[in-house]
This record gives sequence, structure tokens and C-alpha cells, in this order.
Amino acid sequence: MQIITRGDRPDLDAEAAETFRERWPEFIFHDEVPKKYMARVERYFGRFDVMALDDDGKVMAGGWGVPLAWDGTVDDLPTGYDDALVRAVEGHEAGTVPTALSFMAAAVGAAFDRRGLATQVLRELSVRAYGEGLSHVIAPLRPTWKHRYPDVPMAEYATWARPDGLSIDPWIRTHQRMGARILGPAPRSMVIAGTVAEWQEWTGMVFPVTRDYVVPDALNLVHVDVDQDRAVYVEENLWVLHAR
Repeated sequence: MQIITRGDRPDLDAEAAETFRERWPEFIFHDEVPKKYMARVERYFGRFDVMALDDDGKVMAGGWGVPLAWDGTVDDLPTGYDDALVRAVEGHEAGTVPTALSFMAAAVGAAFDRRGLATQVLRELSVRAYGEGLSHVIAPLRPTWKHRYPDVPMAEYATWARPDGLSIDPWIRTHQRMGARILGPAPRSMVIAGTVAEWQEWTGMVFPVTRDYVVPDALNLVHVDVDQDRAVYVEENLWVLHAR
């Protein structure tokens, strides 16, 4: 296995994008904040965007993060994924010295599951972060099974544990096994708004009346207002802090 940055192999961009896209629902790609900031994230922080290749040069997994200023307290955490992007980019442009790396996403191609590749990618990002003198590694997790319980607050879900003390959730467990501990909810991690027709297209559902809906792969309920022709999804994630 070889771990490289995406900038090392721009010819693999399409393959890497496909690996990432297959792991998330369509509506996730309609958050407006990344649309405004991702080009600058790629320009400023490419060293924290890595891919794992197999012996044939095929993309098996990837992950990326952003460096940002964080004082180490729960109160100073970004509100989630979107806010971390904003803080990282705008902080860089303002000359603010970063103190932490926030993992933003990691994905493993379906053909390469159960090989520990996500852990290897995240460890590589951690090594790069500490190598640059950053003090902390944090992440706003999108727990794998939370979509099964969309009406359960993240603060409660985060306490659900197996008899061995680890989370019931596979993605939280992955981070716990790497030494991470839970800090608390990221209450407004992503906000995705659109017309009723757009949400129907993104989900393959029909929203005939105004109400909150359970949507496949959504961690929280989606509020649809038919009269206003607007649907809004506010996703709650979970902040964790990795041990150095």
C-alpha cells in the first residue's frame, strides 16, 4: 500500500471522488458552505488530503482534514463541519496560527472494506498534523448508524455503549480504538436547504404535507414546509478528540 496526497496524482481525482461519493447520500452534496470554500481548502491544505493506493495504483481509501485555531475547550469548538471549514480557510487568510487538525472526512471503497484502511488514513493525517506542530486532532463525526435513530439527540446517542464500553456505533468505535474520546455534539454541523422538488429529487421521496420527515441516511429529521416551498435539514454530528 502507498499513501500519497491527491495533489501527487491529479489523474486519480475522478476515481477518488467516486470512492468518496458512494459513501454518502445525495443530499449531503448540496450544502452551500463547501461550495464556497472547497476550492480554497484544496489550494491551502492539500498536504492534508491523502489517498491510499493498492499495489496496482487503484484508490482504496482517502481522507482529508483542515488545520484551524482551537483553544482546547469544548466552548471553542466549531459548531460542526461547515464552521470548521470556514474557520480554517478564513483563519488561514487572516494569518491566524492553527493549533489543531480537524478530520473532515474519510472513506474506503466498498471493495476494500474491513482492512483497517480508514484507520491508516487517519493515522497518516495525524502524523502530518503533529509533524507541523499542531497540538490537537479533532473530528466532527458522522456516526454510521445514527440515521437509524433520527429523532434521538446526538448527546444521548453518544452514550449508547456495548458491554465492552465502546460505542454501539461502528464509526465512533473506530475513533475510540484510535484513542479518541467524545467531547460533545456538533449541533449545527451541516445545513442543507432546498425546494421541496429538489429534496424529492435528492431523496426519491414525496413530501406532500408540511411536517418533519424521516429521510433515509439523514441523521436528523428533515423539516418540509410545503406552503413556503422549502425543506431544511440541520445535521448534528459528534466532536471527538484524539489522544496524541
